[in-house]
Amino acid sequence: MYFSSLSDFIHMGGYAFYVWLAYGITFGGMILIVFSEYMAGKKIIREIKNKKERERRIKAGQNMENTL
Repeated sequence: MYFSSLSDFIHMGGYAFYVWLAYGITFGGMILIVFSEYMAGKKIIREIKNKKERERRIKAGQNMENTL
């Protein structure tokens, strides 16, 4: 579809509300997916760090028991 002006493009032949709403919902969903995956990645990294620290403390405690 060819638009003769920016105003015609924005109005989308009378369907602007539906067209821009569809774009908004689509891009909003994409942003939500990216944000949630970013937060999930941070959570996984935090859990791995906690597990490694816990394993380090357990090993240190076992070594301490062996010296008693």
